[in-house]
Amino acid sequence: MRIKTSLLLSALTALPLAAQEQPLSAIDWLAVQRNAPVVTVLPNVPDTPVAQSATVPDVDVQPLDSPSVGGVGLLPSSVTGLPPSLWQGSTESTLLATIDALERGRPSVPALDSLLHTLLLAEANMPNASKGEAFLSARLDVLLDHGLVAPAEALVERVSTLTPGLFTQAFDLALLTGSDAALCQVLNDTPSLSNDLATRIWCATRSGDFPRAMTIYQTAVALGQLSDLDAELLLRFLDPEYTESTSPLRPPVRPTPLQFRLFEAIGEALPTAPLPLPFAVVELTGDSGWRAQLQAAERLARAGAIDGNQLLGIYTEQTRAASGGIWDRVEALQRFETALNTGDPDAISSALETVWPQMRSAGLLVPFSNLFAARLQGLPLGARPKTLAGLAGLLSDGYEDVARVLVDKPDPELAFLSAIAMGQPPKTRPSDVPHADALAQVWSVPAQAPDDLAPLPTQDRLGEALLIAITRFETGASGNDGDVTEALVALRAFGLEDIARRSALQLAILDMQGARR
Repeated sequence: MRIKTSLLLSALTALPLAAQEQPLSAIDWLAVQRNAPVVTVLPNVPDTPVAQSATVPDVDVQPLDSPSVGGVGLLPSSVTGLPPSLWQGSTESTLLATIDALERGRPSVPALDSLLHTLLLAEANMPNASKGEAFLSARLDVLLDHGLVAPAEALVERVSTLTPGLFTQAFDLALLTGSDAALCQVLNDTPSLSNDLATRIWCATRSGDFPRAMTIYQTAVALGQLSDLDAELLLRFLDPEYTESTSPLRPPVRPTPLQFRLFEAIGEALPTAPLPLPFAVVELTGDSGWRAQLQAAERLARAGAIDGNQLLGIYTEQTRAASGGIWDRVEALQRFETALNTGDPDAISSALETVWPQMRSAGLLVPFSNLFAARLQGLPLGARPKTLAGLAGLLSDGYEDVARVLVDKPDPELAFLSAIAMGQPPKTRPSDVPHADALAQVWSVPAQAPDDLAPLPTQDRLGEALLIAITRFETGASGNDGDVTEALVALRAFGLEDIARRSALQLAILDMQGARR
């Protein structure tokens, strides 16, 4: 028997906030459970099936442990707290349009980034009356765009049989992670998976068959089936002697993953800093130097693609090699951590005042707060550092505990934010807190979703409702405060109180600090 969505949402609402946090932290969960099995929810089968006809029906065959294409996911309901019917009542075309609208105004606060990533990685039944391939393809595109290359690769690996379209996406992901050899073997065995001759040439070389690769290349050039850039890159790749007599190629603004790897193979590796976010994952190895690794880690942390601990590990791996820009940020963070370890309040106060603007300018206040806020609470800091410690605490995972201490303080801004953190109507609405009226209204009215969203969960369209709520929040954050209120009230109504509070706090504090992306 399928559990009704309304009952599940009621159960979610009844959960304490601490219990809600972990199920919705998709990236953190994946970081520690890479090999965790995914639970597939199978439909009930009647106890006594009765044949209605002697005609042999068409039968779709797939491995028993393989979810449908549309419902494939990495995070089971036991982890996300979301129902298997998340997308089931929605049409695929509606979901594609909703995702497209969302991507034109992607989440500007980390809490909603995290929610979006969880939705896209969740295992759930596929949309109504569809095979689900287009929906899975759209999910992969968003994950790639947000820099979640490894999770997206793991997601497409769950598909039992790749179509040509999914193969293309899987191959691009594999090129970025450097794990393309296995897919090349698949393509060599099943050439119909790709008509892209540049891909076939690359894969022929991966199996050591350079004569075949050159034959395909010559045929492709004769038939005009390669772009000028691909033709030149592949010739230099296949014929090192030719490369020796040429000058470096002009790099493209938006290379494909294959072009990126070809530039690397011919000794003209492209810097990833000016390239789209997915290419940043290549630098996390540190093979291109610490500066490139630092830049990549910051970009990915801003997008929620890596956690704060991984960022901190890269920040503290070495001592700075120069001054200015990112090197000043590295030094500020390292000195702050050293001051914290000494326990000297004066040193901590000074270091905090130095590192805070560095993290603010980099758009990393939330990861920074999650790393260090707990250690700052209760210390006898100076006036300004104490305020910064309070803001860090409200941006951190422990925001509710911090709020209990700050809610009765004389600082009107911290008192307002603390009331929001505790899910209470604020007593005052400071004029210098951005969106104060809209945020206060969220906890001053019943948690009832707007009329257009309220019926969706009972129609097995909770995922669609949440995507719309995220989009509406972004519209509101850009100036229409009424949409902020509606989006956050909807999240509360759907049982996501923790996400609503985090989103409100991050919107207000990051806008106060001029740090929202």
